Amino acid sequence: MHVDLNTQCRIEYKSVTQDADYGTEVITWKKLANIWCEKQDVMPSRSSESIQSGVEISTLKSRIRMRYRNDIDSSMRLIIGTNTYQIVSEPAELGRRQYIEFMVEKYSS
Repeated sequence: MHVDLNTQCRIEYKSVTQDADYGTEVITWKKLANIWCEKQDVMPSRSSESIQSGVEISTLKSRIRMRYRNDIDSSMRLIIGTNTYQIVSEPAELGRRQYIEFMVEKYSS
């Protein structure tokens, strides 16, 4: 299996704390790792577009492959350049713990 690790990305996880004054949740994102990955965009379709509050929203789905890790799940996000992608599927193992693959989505309006 050939995987071209040609894109640098940052994996972040969500940290939730409570605001001392109001008791509301405060969400911050913390870096898990900077790694190299392969990003392949999935062909768009009309089903990837929706209208929310009068604004047309489209999602760009991509497939991410990287060296095997066991600390990534769908509550995390991926940053590539200035773009933020939400991880939308649990990672699948490729080979014998050689690589993992998962899907991400980027939202745009």
